[in-house]
Amino acid sequence: MGRGGGGENTPKPPLAAPPAHTRRPVKYREHFDRQVAREDVWIPTRDGRTHLHARIWRPTDAEAKPVPALLEYLPYRKTDWTAPRDAQRHPWYAGHGYASVRVDIRGHGDSEGTPGDEYDAQELADGVDVVNWLAEQPWCTGKVGMFGISWGGFNSLQIAALAPEPLKAIVTVCSTDDRYDNDVHYTGGAVLGIDMLAWAGTMLAFAARPPDPTSVGEDRWLPMWRERLEALDPFLHTWLAHQQRDDYWRHGSVCEDYSAIDAAVLAVGGWNDPYRDTVLRLVEHLPDDRVRGIIGPWSHQYPDRGLPPGPAIGFLQETLRWWDQHLKGEDTGVMREPKLRAWLNDPVPPATSYDVMPGRWVGDNNWPSPRVSWDERPLGGTGTAAPVLVRSPQHTGLDAGRFFPFGNVSDLPPDQREEDGRSVCFDSAPLDGRVEILGRPRVRLRLDSAVPRAHVVARVCDVAPDGSSTLVTRGVLNLLSRHGRDRAVEWTPGTYETVEFELNGIGYAFPPGHRIRVAVSDTYWPWVWPHGERGQLTVLPADSALFLPVRDPASDEEENAGEGREPIRFEEPEQAPPLPVTYERSAEAAPERLVTYDVAKGEWTLEVDPNYGGSRVYPDGLRYEESARETYRIRADDPLSAVAVSEWAIRLRRGDDWDAEIMTRTELRATATEFIMDSRMETRADGETVVKRAWHRTTPRTSA
Repeated sequence: MGRGGGGENTPKPPLAAPPAHTRRPVKYREHFDRQVAREDVWIPTRDGRTHLHARIWRPTDAEAKPVPALLEYLPYRKTDWTAPRDAQRHPWYAGHGYASVRVDIRGHGDSEGTPGDEYDAQELADGVDVVNWLAEQPWCTGKVGMFGISWGGFNSLQIAALAPEPLKAIVTVCSTDDRYDNDVHYTGGAVLGIDMLAWAGTMLAFAARPPDPTSVGEDRWLPMWRERLEALDPFLHTWLAHQQRDDYWRHGSVCEDYSAIDAAVLAVGGWNDPYRDTVLRLVEHLPDDRVRGIIGPWSHQYPDRGLPPGPAIGFLQETLRWWDQHLKGEDTGVMREPKLRAWLNDPVPPATSYDVMPGRWVGDNNWPSPRVSWDERPLGGTGTAAPVLVRSPQHTGLDAGRFFPFGNVSDLPPDQREEDGRSVCFDSAPLDGRVEILGRPRVRLRLDSAVPRAHVVARVCDVAPDGSSTLVTRGVLNLLSRHGRDRAVEWTPGTYETVEFELNGIGYAFPPGHRIRVAVSDTYWPWVWPHGERGQLTVLPADSALFLPVRDPASDEEENAGEGREPIRFEEPEQAPPLPVTYERSAEAAPERLVTYDVAKGEWTLEVDPNYGGSRVYPDGLRYEESARETYRIRADDPLSAVAVSEWAIRLRRGDDWDAEIMTRTELRATATEFIMDSRMETRADGETVVKRAWHRTTPRTSA
């Protein structure tokens, strides 16, 4: 996030094929081993009243030669929003001998019913019903796999933990096993100001979209839409009502009981995705014969799509090995791969986007790996260091970058020198040699807080000889949750305690001559919503340390040769032919990320265009128009000045036959004692209001 970042380049829409120079060439397969047919069907659920709308690609001869089924289960609308992405993979799987199925979740897209909370019991029960229904079809062998990215990766894990008998394998991409501490709501026990609000606002707009008349019928779509709209309640109300790790967050968090998962799990993530630590936890806690993990340099995208940062891989081919092994009983060699394959980033100068990250693939047969050892680096050096005061301005964090990098030009953190200047920094001496790390660094701090409620934030940066500072990883701890995320324990000012917390996982190589910096702040806006009282931390550097997971620099080539294993390689990306969708961009589009400072008010404003794809025209004539803006404001000296706003406008139309509009606005602010939430929604059909609603809600600040 730079000042006015994103205004100089045309954004790369995440749902379109990216420009060729940003990706490895994709091989498009038009002819497959088996001919493919596509059909839309209704799948019944156990309540006997609600049917889910599904799109199925399968070999034309599947009834004579049954195949396993693969399920992707999402709220994001198969007929428009994910259609370009779906076209890349579902027909490809079908051409390789699978029935590949895309289902809209209840109350979303073209499925019947009303939308519920994310990953609620109804959604998961419906998912089990779909798995069982697929297994019973005459064209299915009775074996089913699930796959998905983000939401679809979440519910793949969660449904696997419910263990429906036909579900034998899953591929979960950019997902989490911990809904409380590794999702869009909380991090380190702190409210995620940037995505708690933004994703709640996004889902209010997304859930308000209508079913398509071409799927559900001209006479049904409007009553279905009205029923859906009347049932909506902003997610934000529920999420902020549960500020500690309670039963609400334990539901759907498979980390509560990894042993419940019987299916084979291929877990995939990217170092620039906030869910990457889930891959490390899954390969640690699941049995060796049922799990493999891959972490690349990627953002929140499937790793064959070629969106920055690359390199992209032949992800579909890699998953085909997984499916063939676990659904067809073929020995593809995938279980002889290292338990964890990870991309080790070479050092790079700071930038908000990289077409390709330099580095190499490394493999570890066990995780935690015996090749990784802990290197303790005291913040005070070898001598006694005086106490230091940490009192960061409230706008510290404006250069954090996007919480969910999507492959856009302004997503990643820029040079951290301004952020470092707003923090207290502890630098190592220049490194004598290369230091490679792989895993989750930890920070131990001996500190005192001047107020009962406070945060502490630690960033690890790679500081080059020219002073440029590249963010390597970071972590947050809400000091109220230092004794556990399920409780809030206020600090007693004037008392020193030792706190220790993990930073996000990373694979990175610090080069000789560079310094390793630990930057400590007590604010990180808008990633972390500030507590209601401005505070101050006192840190004792001599009793504080950084712990780095240093990977043995012994040659991977020598180890591979000793075990008779080839170096890690992936095929070039391959997909089905792209859907001919036309994307439209305004030449006067606002910057993706814009930071402004009102000197008279002392107020900082961050404006963000999440850039999920904008306006597009589909082959069937559907015109989908989408615009969104997130705004975050705060004054440098006042935590109670924090305000976050999400605004959306969506329009779907097809010629003169159909025209639907959705406008939403969601705002979050706080006093010292409560959060204040205001949301509104207006929907129209052919210019006439369908449903117009407004919500005002407050909730006590129990832990945030």
